[in-house]
Parts: sequence; structure tokens; C-alpha cells
Amino acid sequence: MKIAVMGAAGRMGRELIRAIAAEPSCTISGATETVGSAVLGKDIGTLAGLEPIGLTVSDDAAAVIAASDAIVDFTVPKASVEFARLAAKSKTAAIIGTTGFDAAAEAAIAAAAKETAIVKAGNMSLGVNLLMALTRQAAAALGNDFDIEIVEMHHRMKVDAPSGTALMLGEAAAAGRGLDLGAHSVRVRDGVTGPRRKDDIGFATLRGGTVVGEHTVIFAGEGERIELTHSATDRGIFARGAVKAALWTKGRAPGLYGMTDVLGIAL
Repeated sequence: MKIAVMGAAGRMGRELIRAIAAEPSCTISGATETVGSAVLGKDIGTLAGLEPIGLTVSDDAAAVIAASDAIVDFTVPKASVEFARLAAKSKTAAIIGTTGFDAAAEAAIAAAAKETAIVKAGNMSLGVNLLMALTRQAAAALGNDFDIEIVEMHHRMKVDAPSGTALMLGEAAAAGRGLDLGAHSVRVRDGVTGPRRKDDIGFATLRGGTVVGEHTVIFAGEGERIELTHSATDRGIFARGAVKAALWTKGRAPGLYGMTDVLGIAL
């Protein structure tokens, strides 16, 4: 399977190149960066610390996507929307790990998924997707006698908050409770906020250092507390998950899928 990496110069881009190179079932078909990037024209393998592969980083996203069976994309929302549009045009599968989309961007990706297979997930690790399933089950089993709080921490360079993974966990908890997360999420507490409302799902965001990703879902009841935690120490887990998702799309009908579909995890 021919897979291209969008945004090759970033930390995740390089991890994705290495993950594709390590998987015998696929090959690197191309890689992109923005116009003016210092890495344009560099060998893709060399960029990721591997042996040269004879292909160079390009700023022609349309050509790279058209020459590929699938793309993997951990860039920024505006770019991801355009890549999804181009993927739909060429019937190339798209694996999107970008987070921080607004409603308009979500709609644009959903429209692109009518023409090609798109796997979109705020987190592509097996552990996090299992955590989502456990969170939904726990929320349903414990009922609203237990308050739900989600705490996440990432490196200082992360630009969106709460993380896409934290929001996924919030959605799983809300689904287990039969709630609309939008109506019950609390993103900020400051000053005199009054007592906690019974069905709130709270989010706390921490940023600092080089933390890859830590997420904890807390169920706090009367006299007891349950905590479900996932800690990522290696970005490679996300890259390997993305490659697994790309391979899964082979022969798949157009549609918008998630990593739970790829992994066969029931939510």
C-alpha cells in the first residue's frame, strides 16, 4: 500500500515516516510540507533519520495525494480540511489525527468522507481507544451518583485545549450517561463558581515540558473514587496506529470512520 505523510517535518511527521518504513505491507509514496519550508527537496528517508529512499519532500499536496493509496495527516485543521478535499477528489483514503476542528471543518471532512474512506480520531493508540470503551461502560454502570472529571496533560507546544483525546473521553462518558456533552461540559473554573452541578463533566488542562500525553478520567462518588488513566511515553504509538488505520482502509467503502472501527472495539 502506498502511503504519503502530510506535514513531514514535524515530530509526528517524522514518526509517521519511520512507522511506514518499518511496516512491510506498505511503502512511502511521498511527503509534503508548506511552501517555503526548509525541508522541501530533502530526501524523505534522510529527514526521518533513515536511509535515503529516493523521494523528496514536496509542497504539491495534490500531486502527492493523487499518487497515493492513503495519506496520514497530523497537521493543523485548515490544512487537514484541504487534504481531505483533495483525497476525496482522487479517491485516496485519509487518516486524520489532527485535533482542534470547529463545526465547519468537521462538516467539510464529513462531506469528503462521502467520496473516500476517512479515519478520523483524536487519538490513534490502542490503549486510549480501550480507555474510551471503559469510560463509557463505567459512566453507565455508576450512574450520576459519581461525578466525572477529565484531566489531561501535554507538552508545552500543544496549541489546542482540551486535547482531542480528552474530548473523545468526554463524549464517551456523556454517551454512557445519556447526556449531551455540549450542554454539560465545564471547561473553565475560576473564582466563586458555586457548587458543582450533578451532571457536569469537567475538564482540566495542564501544559508543560515534553509530556507526550496523559489522560485520566475520574469518577468521584461518596467516600470512593475510581480513576482510569492512560499515559503515552512514545509518539510512535500514534504513528503505528495511523499506519494500521491506513492499511485497514484498503478496499473500504467511502465513509467517516474512527479508530474503534479499525480496532473492532465496541463502544
